[in-house]
Amino acid sequence: MIASAKDLRFNISMLFDLLEKKEEITITYRGKSKAKLIPFRDSKKIEDDTLFGLWSDRDEDVDGYVRDLRRGRSFGI
Repeated sequence: MIASAKDLRFNISMLFDLLEKKEEITITYRGKSKAKLIPFRDSKKIEDDTLFGLWSDRDEDVDGYVRDLRRGRSFGI
C-alpha cells in the first residue's frame, strides 16, 4: 500500500491495522517515496539464522573491528 505523510499523521491506527495483516506500506512525501514500513518479525520465531557464525573462520576480533568502524575517518588535514 502507498500512504502519504498526511495519512501517517492522521490515520496511524489504520496503518497499524495493515501492518498486523503483514502488509508493507510505502510512505510518500510530496509524491516521492521516502520510507517503507514493514511488519515486525518476532525474533523468537526465526528458526534458521544463516548469519550465525559468520566470523568463525576469521582470526580478527569482531569487537575490535566494530570499534575501528565506529572510530571514523581521519584525513590528516
